[in-house]
Amino acid sequence: MPRCTIFSHIANLYRKVLGKEETPAKPQTTQTNPPAEKPKRQPRATAPQVNKVAPAADSPRRILTRDQHSISRSMISENALKVLYRLHKAGYQGYLVGGGVRDILLGKIPKDFDVVTDAHPEQIRKLFNNCRLIGRRFRLAHIVFGRDIIEVATFRGHHHQVNTSKNIAEQSEEGMLLRDNVYGTIEEDAERRDFTVNALYYNIKDFSLHDFHGGLNDLAAGKLELIGDPETRYREDPVRMLRAIRFAAKLGLTISERSAEPIPRLAPLLQDIPSARLFEETIKLFLAGHALSTYHLLRKFGLFQQLFPQAGKLLTPEGNSAYERFLEKALAGSDKRVAADQPVTPTFFYATLLWGVVALRQREISNESNLPFQDAMQMAMNEAIEQQIHTVAIPRRFTSDVREIWMLQERLPRYSGKRAEKLFAQPKFRAAFDFLELRTQVEPRFRDVVAWWQDYQQTHEFIRPEHTHTPRPAAPTATAAVNRERPQSEEHNARKRPRRRRRYPQQAGQRNHD
Repeated sequence: MPRCTIFSHIANLYRKVLGKEETPAKPQTTQTNPPAEKPKRQPRATAPQVNKVAPAADSPRRILTRDQHSISRSMISENALKVLYRLHKAGYQGYLVGGGVRDILLGKIPKDFDVVTDAHPEQIRKLFNNCRLIGRRFRLAHIVFGRDIIEVATFRGHHHQVNTSKNIAEQSEEGMLLRDNVYGTIEEDAERRDFTVNALYYNIKDFSLHDFHGGLNDLAAGKLELIGDPETRYREDPVRMLRAIRFAAKLGLTISERSAEPIPRLAPLLQDIPSARLFEETIKLFLAGHALSTYHLLRKFGLFQQLFPQAGKLLTPEGNSAYERFLEKALAGSDKRVAADQPVTPTFFYATLLWGVVALRQREISNESNLPFQDAMQMAMNEAIEQQIHTVAIPRRFTSDVREIWMLQERLPRYSGKRAEKLFAQPKFRAAFDFLELRTQVEPRFRDVVAWWQDYQQTHEFIRPEHTHTPRPAAPTATAAVNRERPQSEEHNARKRPRRRRRYPQQAGQRNHD
């Protein structure tokens, strides 16, 4: 009986195998009468592909060959090409994407180059010894070439199509993405891009240009269009509203009505963004050479009031108050310095931005408590900075310099006697003088003071105090004073300091027990 049972199992196995091999052959021999099981198999095979093919119908992929676009490898940095070629030689896909491609097509010099690939971060790190992985919300690889950093990202996927985990994808109650380490295909990565003009991919394999969402047409039309539903995308990452303002001001594009409509309603979502991240965003907004146009767009969409609540209270509907005119003059001057390739700093920007708040608060404190000017000024400065860092975390190295510029505003008009020489030697004299000179465009009463300091600077050579400062000798201690008075014998003076014991390198195999 056991043998019969074994033989019967073997016979049944052969029947199953032969049955499976015969089923695909039947449609080839009898095409007029297809089997009844075949219509059931087709939906099973095509069902997983529906989600991937559907987005392409709304935004067809457009591929431009090498002779159909203006991008050349001579326009790409050597370090970016090194990364792309190494990924390609290792069998991975390598694309230049985002602002680098967009700026080249617009005839601008790209500020940086970003690369995307199908290789995961750990695989990227194995290819590059100069790689470091960063990011908690989405893992990125930074390939470091001295001061030049090439950012390499893995193709992003849709976070809602996977079994989400706190280590992979996580959203807040408002819809903001807290963690998004989901990888996918290049088509999915293009859908995850914020704007159509940033969904342009340059393939290092055949030097072709891939346009997934009509970004080339939007560039030609001067339009900034968000990919996907605007409200959903802004809720996922409210900083996208600031990016829309920055790209519109930088590239001279007009935000489409569909992408602009939700911004005023969703502007309060910026309060959920970490203050340190908002500091970095404000630097990109106001120190890139388009500060004045950025300021006007931020006011238009109600974002300026969210970033700078105290300064937002001083804004008027007409926009012609003394503070507003002062701020616009400062931003226009910053743009001129960037255009002339002169340095601009966050210190001067925040000093001008919060000056109206500090001056108003100083007058209120003086009237309420009759405190001296310096005491009221100190209180006003502390209040303004402490309230601002709750929204935008200004580092202390900048706030200390901002305070010094503000305090010198009260000292610069008092230049009689030796005060001028002492003020001229202050490390922040130049910044404070430029600040006072800017104030004269709104407050003419300081014109005589500015003219005097201009003459003084022409007749006196400016030398930074740190170059002329000679360190003072350390104050002698009590022991040193006693030893200096005590006569030293010749035998004591001739005594040599004992030589330090010389350490020899350890031999091979010898353990270090230190």
